[in-house]
Amino acid sequence: MIEQRPFGRTGHLSTCTIFGAAALARVSQADADRAMELLLEYGVNHIDTANSYGNSEKLLGPWIERYRDRFFLATKTEERTYAGAKAHLQRSLELLRTDHIDLWQMHVLINPADWETAFGPGGALEAFIEAKEQGLARFLGVTGHYTVAGWMHRRSLERYDFDSVLLPYNYAMMQNPTYRRDFEELMAICEARNVAVQTIKSCTRGPWGDQPRTAATWYEPFTEQDEIDTAVHWVLRRPGIFLNTPGDIDLLPKVLDAASRFTPGPQAELDERMAALAPEPLFA
Repeated sequence: MIEQRPFGRTGHLSTCTIFGAAALARVSQADADRAMELLLEYGVNHIDTANSYGNSEKLLGPWIERYRDRFFLATKTEERTYAGAKAHLQRSLELLRTDHIDLWQMHVLINPADWETAFGPGGALEAFIEAKEQGLARFLGVTGHYTVAGWMHRRSLERYDFDSVLLPYNYAMMQNPTYRRDFEELMAICEARNVAVQTIKSCTRGPWGDQPRTAATWYEPFTEQDEIDTAVHWVLRRPGIFLNTPGDIDLLPKVLDAASRFTPGPQAELDERMAALAPEPLFA
């Protein structure tokens, strides 16, 4: 089974590996069913999806309806206005066949203009606060990609006391001094406030080159079990964070297998193993 950790101040013990349901964006219901059966087998109890993840919410619906009490359920919206976000939430609730979301997140909130809209009059934040007051969303979060994510999340936490953040975290990203500084400063704030920290892009080898794309991820992932073991264990070695699984359904069994065998090894040894894999930064 996979280790569980307190998910910030929510009171939920989430498996340290969270199912990134972007992997269901372009698969059949039968494929989604097999993935969900695998989650149950490994005891994964936290699902992270988004309204923008293709058919993900619809495919999850039958499983959420049947096993609602087994999963901490998170979804996201990229809408920045009150009306747009509110409509997205209603659609998510209908597709997921539930009367509430455990965690509703502002998705990829890294553009300054979008940020101003979301936090301004008539912005998405008003819909988020309303949803929490009405019991439609128990907790609220913010997500981001690219090297500005840590800095923008700190800015968002200054404006509103979110319950969670989500951003990239892997060996290659943390070799960037600016990103490392922003990430560590964000971590200090989250630790002080007991804000949950979710991480993405754990299994990134680097940007796709000229070779044919053989995975659903928009980056080239590690694919061999020993590579995935190293990448997953490197992330999980850090206490208090969570690893959201890659957006490719065929990688899921290997990532869950790696997570189920995780034990905190020496950091220096994991760093050496990651350096030997020579991952390239996904974001400049």
